[in-house]
Amino acid sequence: MSISSYWADNYIDKRKSAVEAIRHIRPGQRVFISSACSEPQELVRALSDATGKLTGLEIVRMMCQEITPLTEIANQSRDLSLNIRTIYLGSVGDETIARNMRFVTPLNMSDVPDLFKSKKLPINVALVHVSPPDDFGWMSLGISVDVTLAATLSAEFVIAQVNQKMPRVLGQSFIHVNDVDVIVEHEEDLITTAPKETSEEAAQIGQHIARLIEDGSTLQIGLDAASQPTVQALKKKNDLGIHSQYLTDDIMHLYAQGIINNRKKGFNEGKLVASAAIGSHNLYEFINDNPAVDFRPSDYVNDPFIIAQHNRMVSMNVAKAIDLTGQVAAEASPRTFYAGVSGIPDFVRGARRSSGGKSILMLFSTSSDGKQSNVVPMLRDTAVVVPRGDVQYVVTEYGIVNLFGKSLQERVVAMISIAHPDFREELFDAAKKAGMIGPERNLGEAIRGVYPVRLEDTIEIDGDQVTIRPSKPVDERRIQEHYYGLEKNDIFSRFFHDKTSFSRSDLDSVAQTDYVKDLSIVAVVGEFGFGRVIAVGESMLLLHNNMAEVAFSVNRQYQGKGLGRRILGKLAEAARENGIAGLLAYTAPNNRGMIQLFKTLPYKVKTSYDGEGITLTCRFDELA
Repeated sequence: MSISSYWADNYIDKRKSAVEAIRHIRPGQRVFISSACSEPQELVRALSDATGKLTGLEIVRMMCQEITPLTEIANQSRDLSLNIRTIYLGSVGDETIARNMRFVTPLNMSDVPDLFKSKKLPINVALVHVSPPDDFGWMSLGISVDVTLAATLSAEFVIAQVNQKMPRVLGQSFIHVNDVDVIVEHEEDLITTAPKETSEEAAQIGQHIARLIEDGSTLQIGLDAASQPTVQALKKKNDLGIHSQYLTDDIMHLYAQGIINNRKKGFNEGKLVASAAIGSHNLYEFINDNPAVDFRPSDYVNDPFIIAQHNRMVSMNVAKAIDLTGQVAAEASPRTFYAGVSGIPDFVRGARRSSGGKSILMLFSTSSDGKQSNVVPMLRDTAVVVPRGDVQYVVTEYGIVNLFGKSLQERVVAMISIAHPDFREELFDAAKKAGMIGPERNLGEAIRGVYPVRLEDTIEIDGDQVTIRPSKPVDERRIQEHYYGLEKNDIFSRFFHDKTSFSRSDLDSVAQTDYVKDLSIVAVVGEFGFGRVIAVGESMLLLHNNMAEVAFSVNRQYQGKGLGRRILGKLAEAARENGIAGLLAYTAPNNRGMIQLFKTLPYKVKTSYDGEGITLTCRFDELA
C-alpha cells in the first residue's frame, strides 16, 4: 500500500463511495462485518446490492440486527452468493434459529480474537464502523471493539465507514488512518435497541437477585439480564463496579445514580470496562470521550484469568433451559434475545474463581405461553452452554438455589423447588424413573408451595450474619444435622421424649411445607447453599379449630439471643396473613423459655395444664 508522509493526505486519497469500496471485494473472499449496533449500514447495503455479481463470499460476524437481510440472501441463493458464519446469535426467534442453525459457530468469546490473529480463520476484507480521526489520525471503533479490533488488524484489506455520529470511546479501541485501505464517509444514526418489556416474573427474579449481590461487587450483566427489574434489584447497593462484555442503558443509569462507581473492583478501579455498547443514543453519548469508560477487546474482557482478579466478581446471565442435573442451555429464544455460547462460560468460570465471586444464572420457569417448563428432566437435542460442574446459583421467580457441590439427588430437589408448581410433579416422577432420586422420596406439600420471600430477614448475632427464612426442600439434610447437634435436654423439650435418631419422616413436615397450612422458619449462618441451620420453628395447621401449633428448637450456642422471638413473630405474621385464627404450643411446665417466648406476642395468652404439659394459646383477634 503506497502512502504519503502525512496521514491527513492519505485520508483524502483513500476516500471513496460505498459502491466503489465494495468493488474491492472479490469472489470467494471472507468478509468480516463490525458487530451488533456498530454494523456499518451503508457498507452492508452496498454489499447486499453487489451480491448478484459475487459468489462464494463468507460473511463473518459476531451478532447482527439484520437491518440488511444478508441471511435471506444466503437462503435464497442457497449459499451460492454468500454464506454466513455467526459467532453470537442476535435478536431472533426460534423459527429463524432453526432455519439458519447451519450458520452458527459455537465459540467462547475469549477465543475469537486469536482465531483471526493466528490466521486459522483468515479475514480477507473487514468492513468496520469508526469515528472521525483525531488530530493524530486515530479513529475509534466506537461502540464495538470486542472481536472487531482483532479482525481489523488481521484483515488483508480494511474498509472503514467514517460516521460523525460514532462516539469516540477510550481504551484499546483505536485504529489509524494509515492502517485502513478505503475510507467511506457516511453519516447515519447508529443502530439502537429499545428496552424490553418488563414482567411480574422478571421483577420477582430481580427481587431474588438483590439478596445475592453484596456492596462492593464487580458485575458482569448479560444482555438478557440487563432489564428494569435488574436495575431495581441493584438500586439499594453501594460501590458496585462493572467488568462486562456489554455496556447498556441500565448500567448507565446505575452509574448516573452513583450506585456504580468502580472504586472497589480491585482491578482497573475507576473504570467501566467492557468491549461493546448496545442501547440508546443516550448511551452512545454517555460513552463518548468519557474517561470512566475503558473498552477492551474480547480476549481481555472475557479472559477468565482477568475476570477472576476482580473483587466479588458476579456474573449475571439468562438461560433458556436448565435440566435437573444443572446443565444449561442458552440458545436464543423470543424471551432470551441474545444467546449462544458467547461469553457466558468465560464469565461463569471467572466469577467463581474471584475472591467472594458468584455466578448467577436466571431462568423464567416456563415458556412465554406457560405451556412448557424451562426446568426439564434432561437436556436433549440442544447445546449445553454451561456444564453442570460449573453451575452455581440458579434463580427463577420461585426462588434461588446453589447447585455447587451438590449431589444429583440434591440438585433434583433444588431445581424442582424453583420450577413452576404446575410441572413439579412430572419433573419429580421423571427424576425417579431416571434413578436420580430415591424411589421412597416425595415432595409432600412442597409440590405446590410458592416460597414467601417476604418472610426473609437478616440479623447479626455475636458477629455472625444470621438469615431467618422459610425452610426449603433443599434444607432437609441441614435440618437433620441441626437436630443431631441439639443438647439432650433441648431434644426432649422439642420432641417430649429422648431421641437419638432423626429419620426422613421426622424431616418431611419441616422441609417440605406448602407455606400456607404448614410453615417452617429456619435460622442459617454461613454461605448461601452451604450454611448451618441453628434454629427451627415449625407451624402446623390444626383443621378442627383453625389454629396453628408451633414448636421450636435452637442451638445451645444461640439461645437467649432473641432468635426464637424473631422466628415466632414470623410464624405469627404468616399464619395471620393466611387466615389462621391463632397459635398454640404444647410444652413442659419447666420450659420457662418457651412460656416466656410465647408471651412476647402482642396477643392475650391463655395457659392450661393437663397434668403433664402446658398448652399455650393466643388468638389474633384478641390483642394483649
